[in-house]
Formats: sequence, structure tokens, C-alpha cells
Amino acid sequence: MRGRTWLGAALVLGAQLRALWLAAAVEVYTAKEVVAVNGTNQRLKCTFSSSIPVGQQLSVSWNFQPEDLSSHEPVFYYLKEPYKPPTGRFKDRVTWDGNIERNDVSIIIWNLQPSDNGTFTCQVTNWPDVYGTIGEVQLRVVQKVNFSEIHFLAVAIGSASVLMIIVVTAVIICRRHRGKARDKRLEVADTER
Repeated sequence: MRGRTWLGAALVLGAQLRALWLAAAVEVYTAKEVVAVNGTNQRLKCTFSSSIPVGQQLSVSWNFQPEDLSSHEPVFYYLKEPYKPPTGRFKDRVTWDGNIERNDVSIIIWNLQPSDNGTFTCQVTNWPDVYGTIGEVQLRVVQKVNFSEIHFLAVAIGSASVLMIIVVTAVIICRRHRGKARDKRLEVADTER
């Protein structure tokens, strides 16, 4: 009788360990850093893998942590369908761009501003896979480069290139001139002997 009790306990323990192993299998993948220009739109890519087929209980949470480390803000939520934030800085500025069948839970942030600098997190749960990694994307919004700045940069690079060509040409001409002068001196020295 005791052998059967141990066998039953071992089977129950094995089933529980298998369930725990499966519950920790969600892996989330994101770009570590994204740089975008102020006023543009940016896709924040997030994909995942799970040991369980995607089911109706799959949920996705996108959150934002500003650079000043103030409180986290919800950005987007998905459960059977996408839910945009009803309030906050991302209201009317975020759209779903994922494809659950391809394990893609990406979003697009519209009209980026410098205040959007910070860390976006992407968390996926696929019941019973409720634990796993959380993807993080560090977003850096940079200012647009004005045409005058581009023009100035092009002129500076062009001028430096032309100056370098002139210097190299002058060095080559000087070396040839010295070489010819040396050859003439040697010829004169040979004829005088």
C-alpha cells in the first residue's frame, strides 16, 4: 500500500512541476533602443514565443516609464482585441500594429515628442504561460535637422575634402620637383667628371 502512495505522490508532483515549467515559458523579444525624429511615427516592435499555442486568453500590456522616472503610464492593452488608452499622453497617439497569429504584438506611436523619451515595456501572457520575460525598448526622440544645418555640414565636409586634395597635390608636385632637381644635379655632376 505504501508503494502505491509514493507512486501517486510522485505522479502528482511530476504533473505540478510540468505545469510550473510550462507556466514560465513566455519569451518576449524587443529592440533594446530605438531612435526616432521628433514629430514622426515609430513602430515599437515586440514579438514573443510560448510553449502553449496562442489562445483566447492571450493578453498584452504596453507601459511607459518616462526618463524622469516618474510613475509608469499605461500605453496599450490587448485581450481578444486591441484597447487604446482612454486617457493620458498616449490617448489618440497609439495604434495596434501586431499580428497575434505571427506572435507579433507591436504598436505604433504617432507624433513623437521629446517628452516620449523613456522606456516602453511589452508584457505578454498566454494562459497558462503567465510568467516570463518582459521586453523593454528605450526610445530616444531627437530633433529634426534643419536644411541650413545640413547645408552647413555639406559645405564643411566639401571644403575639407577640397583642401585635403590641394594639400596632397602640392606634396606630390613638390616631391616630383625635388626629384627632377636632384636628377639634374646628378647629371651635371656626371658630365663634369
